[in-house]
Amino acid sequence: MNRWVEAARPRTLPLAIASTILGNILAYVDGHFLWTIGALAILTTLLLQILSNFANDLGDTQNGVDNADRKVALRAVQTGAISSSEMKKAVYISALLAFISGISLLYISLQTASIEIILGFLVLGILAIAAAIAYTVGKRPYGYMGLGDLSVFLFFGLVGTVGVYFLQTLEFKFVTFLPAAGCGFMSVSVLNLNNLRDLENDKKQGKLSIPVRIGKTAGFLYQKFLYILTILSFGLFPMLNHGTPPTLMQSSTMLAAFIPIALLANKLQPSLTPAQIDPYLKKTALITLWLILVFGFTQIFLSE
Repeated sequence: MNRWVEAARPRTLPLAIASTILGNILAYVDGHFLWTIGALAILTTLLLQILSNFANDLGDTQNGVDNADRKVALRAVQTGAISSSEMKKAVYISALLAFISGISLLYISLQTASIEIILGFLVLGILAIAAAIAYTVGKRPYGYMGLGDLSVFLFFGLVGTVGVYFLQTLEFKFVTFLPAAGCGFMSVSVLNLNNLRDLENDKKQGKLSIPVRIGKTAGFLYQKFLYILTILSFGLFPMLNHGTPPTLMQSSTMLAAFIPIALLANKLQPSLTPAQIDPYLKKTALITLWLILVFGFTQIFLSE
């Protein structure tokens, strides 16, 4: 059992549900929230993340990226703890469970929606499952072409937040794209740290992640730029949502979320080794969840 828990990569799960929690918070603030929709949205997101982790474990080993040169964050198929055939079955099962959970979510939330909207969300769900698998699996995985950042931004930022907000409210609200983008930038920052950690091995195996394309020093600058965009996205939301600058209390509270990001950015330097970079993946994921929770507290209890 422990091998499957490790393969599911629990430390990635808080980040996975951040956008879903954010979408639910925004809907709650606007007076629309059902626990069944919220719970199913979180469950579906967790299943998609586990599917992605299983597929990544399988695909990276099959494509030679997870090899004897990888010394940090060893994977289950790479080490032989789980066989390729076992992992393939796990990918199929988790994909099926994610689909069932997603269909249940759409059935409960879209009963009064038009057929066009229902089909649109069904397509989004299928694309999310396909994206989770195709990131590293197949002859031309898009993650090896440097497109992982875009996929993570879309699915763990915009789609996760705005999509859940719509499922709760049955309406789109343009201003929700701001915090959704902020959540997406933080999710991309975790992926970028992962790619910075694996840069040398990825380069040898032809995996063209963003850090491989632009270099380690520029990769760390990109990391800090993502943090800046995150702070701007969340910082601008209160003014655009209410038409007035945030109150002193709101600003002070959000500082409790922004300061850990700034401190983290200061510690991330190109001189770090892969082993030194690895712990910051979990820290960034937890800081992302902390940011969402503080933001939610600000919106629920301190907004007029």
